[in-house]
Order: sequence, then structure tokens, then C-alpha cells
Amino acid sequence: MVPLGYFKEDDRMSAPLLSVIVPVYNEANTIREILEKINSVVIDKEIIVIDDGSIDGTSRILQSIKYNNLKVIHHSSNRGKGAAFLTGLANASGNLIIVQDADLEYDPNDFLKLIDVIQKGLADIVFGVRFKENWHGLVMHKLGNKIITGLINVLFNTKLSDSFTCYKLLRRDTVNMLDIRAKGFEVEAEIITKAIKKRLRISEIPISYRPRGYSEGKKIRLKDGIRSILSIIKYRFIL
Repeated sequence: MVPLGYFKEDDRMSAPLLSVIVPVYNEANTIREILEKINSVVIDKEIIVIDDGSIDGTSRILQSIKYNNLKVIHHSSNRGKGAAFLTGLANASGNLIIVQDADLEYDPNDFLKLIDVIQKGLADIVFGVRFKENWHGLVMHKLGNKIITGLINVLFNTKLSDSFTCYKLLRRDTVNMLDIRAKGFEVEAEIITKAIKKRLRISEIPISYRPRGYSEGKKIRLKDGIRSILSIIKYRFIL
């Protein structure tokens, strides 16, 4: 087994193993804590925060956080998750790429489980799967994810269980090959559909998940689901 934090491939020795891209929009209540959690994971990494036009004090909090491995980039206006991801990717130097939501739904300690799968050569892209048997939270959110994942399985003949999870771990060269262009939440659909079309090996690993409600700041709405469905159909039959 290759130890975590080390690659046998001809990767740049000066580059960190993992680039954690953190798109954030109006998450003043959680941004400091989630960055502390990411930074505490014992692995060679860089943290790239994209403040996507926040107006709630998030920017001020970010100015007070000083880590040697932290980069903070500000968008002058809210451009969307996909745009934030692309900005982060353009500034990333790691061999592996993962996106971390700026709330506290996902536990960064699960990075290690996902990385292990890649380093063992078992997959090209690893999904962190939510919605286990003891799941609790927004029923409509879980149902919406099942509908979208089911649509992908039907249209692409796959057997995925959680296609729209935030945790998708890929090598940097794999991300570049996908040529991601979506600017909004539909970036999730673009990543998964292009990965399937390119016949990448996809692995799903159970992760910890603590769903939050709309009163706690959850931003995903019905319109995001509709746009995602339209994007899946577009990538299946048009692009």
C-alpha cells in the first residue's frame, strides 16, 4: 500500500498532494470552523477559498484567518459554484483536487478515505456517498438527489447511488481532461456526465454527512434541481 501523502508517479515534488477548493457565498457562521477542520487534516494540502461575492461578513472573517497553506480569492459578484470552482482550479497546484462546501455538512477527515482509493489505483474519480440508512434531514433534498441520480443511471447505464455529492476527488490531469465550463450548480452534472462519457472508473465510498436545513442557510432550491436535470439531458444528447 502506498502511504497517504506520497505519490510514486512523476508528480511535481514541490506541489502539495491535495488542493481543497472551497467556494463560499454568505457563510459567515461556518467559514472559520470549516477551515479549521480542513487545516487540521493531517495531509500535505493547500486550501483555496473563493469568496463568491459574499455580503454577510464572510470576507471580513477570511481576512483574519492566516494559514501558510491558505489562498483566498474574491469574486466581485456572485458568479455561481461552477465559476468559483474554475477560479479555484486555475489557482490550484495540487496533484489531487476536491471541493469542500463552506458549511459543516461534510467532514474533511473523510478526505483520507477517498485519497486511499485513488492511491491504490482503484478508481479515476471517487465520490463520497451520503444518505446512509441512519440519514436524517430534508426529505425533498434526498428525494431530489435520488431522482437526478436515477436519471443519470437510466440515460448513461450506470449504477450510481449519489451523483450530486460535493465530495468528488480527482487527479489534476483528470479534471483538466473533463474541460469543465459550467458556471452554476450544474457543474455537478457536467463533471459526472463527462466522467461517464470518458469511461472513467468511478468509485463510491460512504462518508459522514450532517445535513442542514434552510433555516441554517442551505441554499439548494428546486430551480437548481431543474437546471441540473436539463444539464444532464444536454450532456447526454447534445454535447
